[in-house]
This record gives sequence, structure tokens and C-alpha cells, in this order.
Amino acid sequence: MSRPPTNTATLGIIFVLVGVFCISINDMLIKQLSGGYPLHQIVFARSFIGILFSLILVQLEGGWRILYTRRPGIHVVRGLLIVISNMTFFLALAALPLADATALFFAAPLFITLLSIPILGEKVGPLRLSAVVFGFVGVIVMQRPWEGAGNIGAARIVLLLPVAAALTYALTQLLTRKLGVESKASALAVYIQGMFIVVSAGFLLVAGDGRFALGSSNPSVQFLLRAWVWPDQSDLWVFMGLGLNAAIIGYCLSQAYRVADAATVAPFEYVGLPLAVFWGFFIFAELPVFEVWVGITMILSSGVFVFLRERYKTQAAKPIRGRIKGR
Repeated sequence: MSRPPTNTATLGIIFVLVGVFCISINDMLIKQLSGGYPLHQIVFARSFIGILFSLILVQLEGGWRILYTRRPGIHVVRGLLIVISNMTFFLALAALPLADATALFFAAPLFITLLSIPILGEKVGPLRLSAVVFGFVGVIVMQRPWEGAGNIGAARIVLLLPVAAALTYALTQLLTRKLGVESKASALAVYIQGMFIVVSAGFLLVAGDGRFALGSSNPSVQFLLRAWVWPDQSDLWVFMGLGLNAAIIGYCLSQAYRVADAATVAPFEYVGLPLAVFWGFFIFAELPVFEVWVGITMILSSGVFVFLRERYKTQAAKPIRGRIKGR
């Protein structure tokens, strides 16, 4: 009989905050590299270095035996989902300001709260559901459907890429919660890094010579399909940093969703929004337009409400559980 998931909220929150901080650095570094290297090369180098660090964590958490799993199929699906999430988001980064892409991606905690109902059986009341709807309205505001394509600075499909990344990321973390009862965080990170390596190596074999990018001026297409090149010496340290970051991100996020309820942990990922604005301004001299600020405010307020409501319900339930135990 399988044991139920653990629920250590404070520990889960700490892990998710560390993971989100590292994600913000990861996104900033990848945006810096997006003008000179193909996405699949960056992903391959990052994941190859990252899996080495993750295997060290495997040894610390129990050795090679913890890599064994009774549910390989779910791990494969989880790995493919996170690969799709990362690639769609990074393709958006090549064409959108960092803060805009990140703000749209932060539909992910809303998706997590919503999808935790059918997938995990978690209870989400009408007030939290209303907050989630309010947050999705913020996503629509950032899409600016009333504007023409020439006024938003990117194709409509590019604006939808971070939302697709958010949905697949949410599904990934919900599967992490289901797998967390029997898999260590370091093992979950290794499975993901391995999937990144397999997919990016496939891109190398099929499109590594850059022939599919010839004739295209679209920055996202160029980023996805341009030819592999040997990194400049100054960029080797960036690739090394990305690899270390990938190991930390994979471990921390896997651990966060292993030890705490998805609906409790997810709102803390909003810390990534101000971090994206910070890096976008100080590194790329970018600031969000007015509609994006409105959307950010709506998503943040939605997430904060969901968190406060969750904490209130948890605190209110404690005396009831205490009375039941005392009978």
C-alpha cells in the first residue's frame, strides 16, 4: 500500500523560493545567449552539466538505487512536459521582453491551483476559484487582444507561447506531487535532465547544421533552429552556470512539490515576477508596458489571495482536528 504524500508547508516554500530565484537567473542568462546559439545547444549543454551535479545529489540521498522507479511511463510524460514547457518559454524569450514573457508564464500557478482539483483531488473553494478566474483575466489583459499585431511588438502566436509553457509546467508539477511519494527529489531531477539531453540531441541530429533556419528572419525560429557553434571562451562560464543552475532548479522544485500541497506552494512562485522585472531593467533596459503592469498586478493579487485563503482554511481546521483527536 502506498503511503500518502507528505505536507511540510514551510520546507516546501523555502525550496520553491530558492528554485524560483535560480529560474530568474537561468532565464536572464538564456536570453543573453539567445542571439548567438541555438536553443537545443543551450539546453543540451545546460542539461549535460546539470545531470552531473544531480547525480552527486543522488549519491547524497541514497545512491544509485533511488533511480529505480515502478512508474517509468509517468516519468517519461513528466519529462516531456517540462521539455515542452522550457522550450516554448525560451522561444518566447527570444522575441519578448523578459518581464512580459515571465508575467504571461505566471499563469502556471493558476493552472496548478485549478488542475489540482481533478488530478490530485485537492479541494479548492469558490473564493479561490474566483481568484483564479481574476488572474486569468490578467493574462488576457497582457495579451492585449484589442491591439493590432503591429502594435504589440510580436506575433500573436509568440504571446501564446508562455501560456502554453505555463500549462505544461503546471501539469509537470502536479505529476511531481503524485510521484513524490516514492521518488527522491534528486532522482526526479535526473529523469528531467535526461529527457532534456535526449530531446536536444535529437534536434542536433535533425537540425544541428542550421539548414531549417535558412531564409527565416523570425527570432524565435532562428533561436530554435540555427546551427550549433562552439561557444566563445567568455560564454563557457555562462554555460557552466546554467548547468549548475539547472541542477538546483530541478532539485528544489521537485522537492517543493514533493513535501507540500501544490495549491500551497504554487503562489510563492510569483516571486519570479519582480525578479524578472529587475533583470529585464538592469540587464536589458526593458520595462513592461502599462497593460503588462495591470496584468502583473491582477495575477499577483490573485495568487496572494489564494495563498491567504489556503492559510486561513488550514488554521481554521486545526482546532477541529484537535477536538476530534481528543474524543
